[in-house]
Amino acid sequence: MAGGTFLTQNKIRPGVYINFLSQETQNTFSERGTVLLPLALPFGPEGTIVSIDRDTDVFQLLGIYEDDPSLFLLREGAKRAKKILLYRLNTGEKATATGGTLTATARFSGSYGNRFSVSVKEGDGSFTVSVLLNGKEEEKMEAVDTEGLHSAFIDFSGTLSAGSFSLSGGTDGEEDYEGFFDQAKTASFDTFALACEDTGIKEQAVSFVKEMRETEGVKIQGVLSDTQADYEGIISVKNGVILSDGTVVSKEEATVYFAAMTAAAQVNQSNTYDTYDGAAAAYGEFTGSQIEEYLKQGQIVFVGKGDRVVVEKDINTFTSFTSEKGQIFSKNRPLRVLDGLAKDIRTIFENGYIGKAHNTPDGRRLLKADILSYLRTLEDLGAVLSVEEEDISVLEGETEDSVVVELLVQPVDSMEKLYVTVVAA
Repeated sequence: MAGGTFLTQNKIRPGVYINFLSQETQNTFSERGTVLLPLALPFGPEGTIVSIDRDTDVFQLLGIYEDDPSLFLLREGAKRAKKILLYRLNTGEKATATGGTLTATARFSGSYGNRFSVSVKEGDGSFTVSVLLNGKEEEKMEAVDTEGLHSAFIDFSGTLSAGSFSLSGGTDGEEDYEGFFDQAKTASFDTFALACEDTGIKEQAVSFVKEMRETEGVKIQGVLSDTQADYEGIISVKNGVILSDGTVVSKEEATVYFAAMTAAAQVNQSNTYDTYDGAAAAYGEFTGSQIEEYLKQGQIVFVGKGDRVVVEKDINTFTSFTSEKGQIFSKNRPLRVLDGLAKDIRTIFENGYIGKAHNTPDGRRLLKADILSYLRTLEDLGAVLSVEEEDISVLEGETEDSVVVELLVQPVDSMEKLYVTVVAA
């Protein structure tokens, strides 16, 4: 029987899921854990976002073996993310071949298509068609003509005839970040990672995040390498790690793991001192004074702690603190509370009030009660402090159909500094 704890009531398996809270939670929390990942791949669907979780058959979806080096960053992200939205950045030429009267064309473009071959054997009134990858049979089909062939990897045309042939001519093509950002505008995710060095693309990513957060009201975060964006929506990774098998993960590649870690972190969790799973050492060791300087710049730094590699401090790149926008916006745990609050109150309003509730004092009191209940649940989870009814105002707006909500909230951060005074007797 399945079991465990929950933040949202979305479990699949039968079982008992228990939270120890002082009052019953409501199903208003947005589920976290989705990371959007653009990658250049040697095969797979082009120009579209595909969803991958723990139950996905990656080989059937992409046509690439799961342990292939080209999927390394996908595997790194899967260490933490509940769901990965994968976007293939590149589109090239499709591998193809003709044997007799039969033509086989790879379903997707890319050099990986050159690894496929086809074998056709004629039988009694039908043909046996095998699709092989690196010489290993992956599909076997019986058909009398090409209309009866349904392969996940190869498209067939012409007429069936006995023979064997290998595909060739597949190329990977150039990366297209414009297509990625266009698709990302309508996707639902918590974070995205850009594992690239190109400064222009990073600047484009910063602009994209600002547009989504400030214009569209979509509270996402982007994770880049070595970037000083001075913005709470952008997280910057300063160094990488070395995995226990000796694999070096550059700071660009480490963005994927941290984006997945951030996406999976709940509103009452911090990633400060959380572990990079599978890492044996930091790649790029810094002195204490260097680490302090990078933290002041809003950089994520991986450091060795015994046999672990941990995140020194869970922060983003916002550093220009003011009286109106203070240091709390630079800490990712409190920001998750504020971002989640914006998303969840929007959900409460859209699901229960738009087009349904009267914009009257009674209707606004109901909305206030729902928001208060939500905030008290956050308080029970340790995400906010001291929720009081008078901290919430729900007022009629300037037009008859508008409502204005004003909130005073105190997000909770995690303990990070311990000051000890020892007095000798």
